Amino acid sequence: MAVTPFDSGLYRDLFHDAEIGSLFSDSAEVRAMMLVEGALAKVQGQLGIIPELSAAFITRSCREIHVDPTGLAAETSANGIPVPALVKAMRTAMEAPEHAQYLHWGATTQDIMDTALALRLRQVFALIEKRLEAVLWRLAEMAETHAELPMAGRTWMQVATPTSFGAVLAGWGLPLWDLHYTRDSVSFGFKNVSLSGAAGTGAAYGPKAAELRQKLADELQLGNRDASWHSARNGIAGLSAWLTQISASLAKIGEDILLMTQSGIGELRLGGGGSSSTMPQKQNPVAPSLLSALARGAIGANTTVQGAAIHRQQRDAAAWMSEWIALGQVCMSVGRGLNVAQDLLGRIEPDAAAMLANIDDGRGLIYAEALQFALTDRMSRPEAQAAVKELCQGIIAEGGSLPDAAIAKWGDADLADLFTPAAQLGLAPTDAKSFAAMVRA
Repeated sequence: MAVTPFDSGLYRDLFHDAEIGSLFSDSAEVRAMMLVEGALAKVQGQLGIIPELSAAFITRSCREIHVDPTGLAAETSANGIPVPALVKAMRTAMEAPEHAQYLHWGATTQDIMDTALALRLRQVFALIEKRLEAVLWRLAEMAETHAELPMAGRTWMQVATPTSFGAVLAGWGLPLWDLHYTRDSVSFGFKNVSLSGAAGTGAAYGPKAAELRQKLADELQLGNRDASWHSARNGIAGLSAWLTQISASLAKIGEDILLMTQSGIGELRLGGGGSSSTMPQKQNPVAPSLLSALARGAIGANTTVQGAAIHRQQRDAAAWMSEWIALGQVCMSVGRGLNVAQDLLGRIEPDAAAMLANIDDGRGLIYAEALQFALTDRMSRPEAQAAVKELCQGIIAEGGSLPDAAIAKWGDADLADLFTPAAQLGLAPTDAKSFAAMVRA
């Protein structure tokens, strides 16, 4: 197995996300850093920090020259960072030392790398937003369609009281909607330019440091925190945490589907693959399992990213490097998970008959709570609770049904109205329809 299945040829179609993966490739990183270097030279020329002719030459060259990332590997290993090797390679490729000398003027490696990261994460974030919206719309459509389809609600893995499949779908979607709602505050934290120099003071640019940083931000259409964020990693940590919460919410969907498709429950049917190597009768729930696995991986990688927020002094190589190891895994897990979830939600089909059968196995015990509250018009709540519990224990031990036993004991035919799923759905249909309306608003 490859070190990471995301980049495995064997597991590529299971774990890999081509769009997200392309933004975390070596070539994408190098290209983004070159774009930053070109933009920096351009605004430095506008402010007279470097000669305008040299700025124009560097800007054009950064768009046109090609640098092979593999050619930077040896020096990157020696230096711990790729920018010195990249700048050297770019200067060589430019073949104009009189202009190339102004490349990377006054900047430090972390300025270039963090700004380039912001550019790439902006594209990742746009993909995540689009996919998250697609999943929400699918959940909204399904929640409205199945708002009144009754099924057993379960707590502690046991049948509790009736709910509706639409309400379950809304429950899957609500955390994702909340995360979608907070996206702007999350993006505010990481879509920022970095231009602070060696120790975060911008001293190399003198009195033009603040103006230069703003112009670079404008050129790249990034935000400007008006301060160094070399060691302030809360924006990156916040993005990672937000992404991980999406992944965990998708895993909740996967885990519930795993249980609903389990043998003996069979409340959902899955289309698609899932062949067993030895058991031809089986259809393994691959996609729900993948959602759960991706979330577990994202949670582990996110722990590393959160730890990377503990930056010592003005810049901390160890903490920074740990971000490089983990952040791409978080992004890939979430991106892949959203695509899997969208496809999965388009394939699942509820089995209304199985859902109804799981509500009531003939004993009607799922209506015990409703019965005890109905009896409070003739006795105290503790008395009603004790009486219903006694009936349930007798039925479990000796057979029979709760509706028959209740009507026989209290001689009230009107109690029969309690013992239907529709009568006990409560706010489930309303919640399902409200979620659908909220997403569509």
